[in-house]
Amino acid sequence: MPRTVREIMTEAPVQVSTTAYVSDVAARMRDEDIGAVLVTEAGEPRGLVTDRDLTVRILARGGDVTGIRVREACSRELVSVAPEEPVGGAVELMRGKALRRLPVLDDGQVIGVVSLGDLSVEREPYSALGDISASTPNT
Repeated sequence: MPRTVREIMTEAPVQVSTTAYVSDVAARMRDEDIGAVLVTEAGEPRGLVTDRDLTVRILARGGDVTGIRVREACSRELVSVAPEEPVGGAVELMRGKALRRLPVLDDGQVIGVVSLGDLSVEREPYSALGDISASTPNT
């Protein structure tokens, strides 16, 4: 069983600038078959935006989304974890803050993301969530 976040994280996550348009971010999520991207400003992590954030914070408002920047949709507080954090510590942090994804930062630089799916595959591979998370999506 993995002992640290580094062993289970997804490396080199997709990153976008705070000034990216939400329509471009949504298209990138679609094209890369991902549900979240990290939002950065001048190379520094500023937030995380998920497909749900785009739906609830932007699309649900109604109206034209042209010209809306991703900074309006992303999380305001970036909760992160270090790569050498024990997996159990990441689980507790996610549970305590009701998070599904945690950016992994090393010296302030984003090096990965650990998700609920990553944890499920590693800790409970035969559970329903572990099984679903491990499967390859049909597109």
